[in-house]
This record gives sequence, C-alpha cells and structure tokens, in this order.
Amino acid sequence: MHTRIKICGIKHQDDALKAVEYGADAIGLIFVEKSPRYVSLTEARLIAESIPPFVTVVGLFMDASAATVREALKVVPINLLQFHGDESPEFCEQFEMPYIKVLRMRENVNVVAFAQEYPNAAGILLDTYSKAGGGSGQTFDWSLIPEGIPLPLILAGGLNPDNVASAVETVKPYAVDVSSGVESEPAVKDHKKIEQFIKEVQRVG
Repeated sequence: MHTRIKICGIKHQDDALKAVEYGADAIGLIFVEKSPRYVSLTEARLIAESIPPFVTVVGLFMDASAATVREALKVVPINLLQFHGDESPEFCEQFEMPYIKVLRMRENVNVVAFAQEYPNAAGILLDTYSKAGGGSGQTFDWSLIPEGIPLPLILAGGLNPDNVASAVETVKPYAVDVSSGVESEPAVKDHKKIEQFIKEVQRVG
C-alpha cells in the first residue's frame, strides 16, 4: 500500500495543479486567518474547483466557530476537514463530514488515548508542538510514536525532500503532510521541491 501525500498550505491554483501533476493525493487549504498560508473562501473555491477527481481537497481549521466551518463548506468543495486546535469530538462530528484530528507532539502525550477519544475520525495527524499551533518547520522525535494507534496515522512536522524517505521508512505512516518543507519562503511553494518530495515518498513507500 503506497504512502499517501498531502501538500498543505496551498495559496495558488498553479501550485495545486503542479502538486497534483507530480502525484499528490491531497491538497490542503488553510482557513486560519493568522497563518501566512491563509486563503480566502473566494481563492479557496477557485483552487478547489480546479482539482481533478480522486484528489482530496482538505480544509484546515483551528478553533474556528461552527458557523465559520459551515460557511466554508457552503462555498468551497471540500472533501475532508482537518481540525488543528482543541476541538472536541462532538464539535468535529457535527458537520457530518470525514475529518482528521491533529495532535501536536510533545513529551508525555498519550497518542493512543488521544486517538481513542476521536473514534470516528478518518485519521490522526501528528505534528510538531509549537505555541503558534503548527507550521514550525521542525521535526519531532519519531520514537515518541507508539505502536497500536487505532486510526490511520498521518505524519507531519518538519518534513522535506531530504528527510521524508527516512520518515516513511521509520514511521511507516498511512500518509505524510508537508507545507513549509516545499517552500522557497513562507507561503511560497517551490515546484521543484514539491516534485522532489513526492518522488522521495514514492521511491520508498
């Protein structure tokens, strides 16, 4: 089974189409206003409507109101929700959409117990802990990931073309997720890095 690939923090249609052309399984649109990778609903709709079939459009939210999420779902053809904050299982499930829940990794986090709190999630995404909430570009200690996680595992946090093959071989995740690791500067995607990243994942997984 091949390792799925999500290119997150897409702000421009040509970046999305290049990611798909190179073999990405999913693209991520960030609806967090404080993020440098934030996209408006109008921009997000244009990007999402250009994505061909069988590529997943993921909408990322962080402690947003239910009304904000519903408005995005009304305007943008999103296939999968990603919750990056302190959202409860009840909050995540109210939209009756597939969703993934993010856990920011640090010492003494019980990953299995966390995943069990969200039994209806489509997957659990492990990211590096940062006070900003994500997008730190830093890896975390992969040895903290336990066996027996009851949901598909998506690995994020500081991945780039140089370390993703090692990450896939070490962690054997269901999917990998990258944003800053394929950028030339914050929020500016580098098409060559996207291509290299995807090739490295495909080479080992």
